[in-house]
Amino acid sequence: MGSLMLSIRDISYSVEGRPLLEEASAVIPAGHKVGLVGPNGAGKTTLFRLIRGELTLDGGEIELPARAKIGGVAQEAPASDVSLIETVLACDLERASLMAEAETATDAHRIADIQTRLADIDAWSAEARAATILKGLGFDEAAQQRPCSDFSGGWRMRVALAGVLFAEPDLLLLDEPTNYLDLEGALWLESYLQSYPHTVIVISHDRGLLNRAVGAILHLEERKLVLYQGNYDTFARTRAERRAVLAAAAKKQDERRAHLQSFVDRFRAKASKARQAQARVKMLEKMERITAPEEAAKRVFSFPQPDELSPPILALENASTGYGDKVVLRKLSLRIDQDDRIALLGRNGQGKSTLSKLFAGRLALMDGKMTSSSKLRIGYFAQHQVDELHLDETPLQHLQRERPDSAPSKLRAQLAGFGLGANQAETEVGRLSGGQKARLSLLLATLDAPHMLILDEPTNHLDIESREALVEALTAYSGAVILVSHDMHLLGLVADRLWLVKDGTVTPYEEDLEAYRKMLLTQDKPEKPGKAEKAENAAPKPKRASRDEILALRSEARKCEARVAKIEEMRDKLATKLANPELYEDGRAGELETWNRKYAEVMDGLHRAEALWEAAMEKLETAEAG
Repeated sequence: MGSLMLSIRDISYSVEGRPLLEEASAVIPAGHKVGLVGPNGAGKTTLFRLIRGELTLDGGEIELPARAKIGGVAQEAPASDVSLIETVLACDLERASLMAEAETATDAHRIADIQTRLADIDAWSAEARAATILKGLGFDEAAQQRPCSDFSGGWRMRVALAGVLFAEPDLLLLDEPTNYLDLEGALWLESYLQSYPHTVIVISHDRGLLNRAVGAILHLEERKLVLYQGNYDTFARTRAERRAVLAAAAKKQDERRAHLQSFVDRFRAKASKARQAQARVKMLEKMERITAPEEAAKRVFSFPQPDELSPPILALENASTGYGDKVVLRKLSLRIDQDDRIALLGRNGQGKSTLSKLFAGRLALMDGKMTSSSKLRIGYFAQHQVDELHLDETPLQHLQRERPDSAPSKLRAQLAGFGLGANQAETEVGRLSGGQKARLSLLLATLDAPHMLILDEPTNHLDIESREALVEALTAYSGAVILVSHDMHLLGLVADRLWLVKDGTVTPYEEDLEAYRKMLLTQDKPEKPGKAEKAENAAPKPKRASRDEILALRSEARKCEARVAKIEEMRDKLATKLANPELYEDGRAGELETWNRKYAEVMDGLHRAEALWEAAMEKLETAEAG
């Protein structure tokens, strides 16, 4: 089969008599990155299980190369007392078993074979690779040494994901991996998948990932598979064009375009200042042309409109908040107006959810002052509310508890306005899909027509069409929106202001989202020397600092950079030394310990040098921007 990774020929599969796949075929060449998309419930996860051989086909065949390793994240890593880094290292089974054998082998030939094979599979750089993957998914060096049992389920999902990426299977199957990541982790994963050395199939509703990390879209619809070359936007455009041939669809599209255009015009008046607001207008204008026209009924959200309050609806002055006596955020001076669309950016654990809870009235102020309109109504949506729905009650009963005096017909209409039709209204919540539960929670959060809606990761179980529908509903909604999301596409279409939650406080981020994405992806990769200077000469900025000061700062930055390079060279030499198998022979423990200690010292020095270099670069940039 050579360059063929996966051949799916005429497969059929039914669940309890309901056909999910009927004579479906697709061929995935080796090394391709493919996004698997299709409506929720179409059978995407089932297809993965068929490829893995966990389920038996009713007909047809799935063919893979003979020794191909298939990998995917089945469930979260166990809560063991093994450290994260060791848990990830153990996922490369061949390396783990060779390392174990190397400890005990006595036969000289076998020892030589083991060492050769370990060198072949690059076993000595494995720890660095595992550490890089864990760092990308949000675990710093200290966290990597802690046992798995220290982390909650969501974080252990990330460890399991790190393990699969580290094991580098020939066919990597990922099922909605960004659902348990934040924006930073999702963007890191995107760029990691782009350069993954083998074949990848990823089920995802994250349009950013489907546009940047894959080169083909495998569409599962009406029990068939179709492979489209190109990213998600190309796929959506191709399908939209095929369908827009129907004149009625074209007319409907025009109406929706006009509808959206009216919002675009409304925002443009306001969007003169902030870069993100301008970026958002551009995205909204583009949105209609490339949205696949699915049947509208499945994808509606209709938020009730609040009355207008005088601005600001909420303001903080030098406020701080946290849990117990631990301050998490301080020096908060922020204001929110009713037409604000604010996205909260910042790494996990910096306090985005803490800020959301403060706004939502779930956390008290520890210091400073918060003023808000006395009539202010706030809607709050977060995953834990979805988890707190009553599983044995129907959506209709949930609404009746909140609105005991309303006629059931009116409540049914409200449910339908959130895409929960007649059958779902009477179904116990425990039997609804994740997306349907999320819709019910969103309905409950907006029941009182809030003036401010706080959404913490609202899209986790929503498919692409529902996410687009949410954008439309939020665009039409006349209250303030505070949004935390790992979905770049959604952020770009909803937010016109960005706040960065970092180092215990919150500051406006003046650039746009694309700049934020670039900053995240280049944080760990220092600029190549020389590149920065060329860019400066090309675009002279009005300078306030004197030429001499800038030259001095440049020379300082160069010195710092040279110091980093020198220490890195030293680190590489030590790493080579530590990779020498002879060092691990009996009787050399003392020597090994010395080298390990030296290596730790060098790494410590490297971190310090990098911090100094960063500080020098920041000073230089500030002076040049002056």
